[in-house]
Amino acid sequence: MHRRQFLLGAAALASPAPLLAQGAPNVGANRLVLLGNKGGPSIRAYAPSPSCSLLVWNGVPYVIDVGYGVTFKLVESGFPLPALRYAFITHHHSDHNLEAASLPYNAWAVGLKTPVDVYGPKGVEALVERGLAAQKFDIDTRMTDEGRPDLRKLVVAHAYDEGEVMRNGEVVVTALRNKHPPIVDSFALKFSLGGKTIVFSGDTTYFPPLADFAKGADYLVHEVAYGPALEALAQRNPNAATILDHLKASHTMAEDVGRIAKAAGCKTLVLNHFVPGDDKNLTDEKWTAAVRTQFDGPVIVGRDLLSIAL
Repeated sequence: MHRRQFLLGAAALASPAPLLAQGAPNVGANRLVLLGNKGGPSIRAYAPSPSCSLLVWNGVPYVIDVGYGVTFKLVESGFPLPALRYAFITHHHSDHNLEAASLPYNAWAVGLKTPVDVYGPKGVEALVERGLAAQKFDIDTRMTDEGRPDLRKLVVAHAYDEGEVMRNGEVVVTALRNKHPPIVDSFALKFSLGGKTIVFSGDTTYFPPLADFAKGADYLVHEVAYGPALEALAQRNPNAATILDHLKASHTMAEDVGRIAKAAGCKTLVLNHFVPGDDKNLTDEKWTAAVRTQFDGPVIVGRDLLSIAL
């Protein structure tokens, strides 16, 4: 696997620490939290927020995607920000990466003193470095006035490609390149948790290889689009024709999500990253009915701050 590592500061960390530092805040029980569930970057209300999730396993937190609002949703879910440890970006659309630097900063502002590793496709190094560089004056000032550690020496950005992304004791994270044109470096992520398997589709059109990647997963967290509602969504945009073509080429219709879940034999399908994400006519029953044309297993329709025990 090709991997580049970039440290924001002078000192390098040889590898991610296997556990949180002694005395770190308690992050609670093993769980999957759907912090935000909306597809796309437009902000029209506090909820639903852009897609982001939290995994907690054996006291270690893993944040998946860091679009706008992830900090607020973590706080609202009861997560102690100074316990932030790992963040993963599936691809470089703003609704998945806008807080790549500001989430660690916000954690630092309330007491973070321990390392944070941010994993993403190539370009993640510059994204994090420049985001923190934009706050140079503030960081330097607070280090002097408030005695804080240098945040730039705590945050480590790692670029990943297909294959193994990281290994932390019994936790192994692997990536599969999915299909989300025009973005080439877009990935699904699989978290093998020593007995549990959680797969996040990332943003993707119908992509049959994902079924093999998610084979037998305890939870398949898959993006979903509702075809009949896309026309109305596109008409709300000034570039309707262009946005409609993008949505149809880059996201998975609900029926095809069902096909992936069936082929994967996943134990539970979790719907998230809804496209459209704020159409009040799209009830849980409509989403479920569309998926059930192909998949008859358990289906969870995501909502912001929904917590699932693992």
